[in-house]
Amino acid sequence: MTATTTLSSKFQISIPKEVRDSKEWQAGQEFVFIPKGKGVLVMPVPKAEDLAGIARGAKNLDYRDRKDRV
Repeated sequence: MTATTTLSSKFQISIPKEVRDSKEWQAGQEFVFIPKGKGVLVMPVPKAEDLAGIARGAKNLDYRDRKDRV
């Protein structure tokens, strides 16, 4: 899917309908802009309830802690 849009004089960008529909984005949804090289990654900010249990089953082995830093 390739879609283009234009930056308005008010520095606003409309997200093409095919992108909104495929990602199920809704009006009023919050997004974060992450600079990546010469571009920007646009991602929706997850709701707190969507993050509940996301780390369930994660193992805490083989991780670095402050005490093992040199």
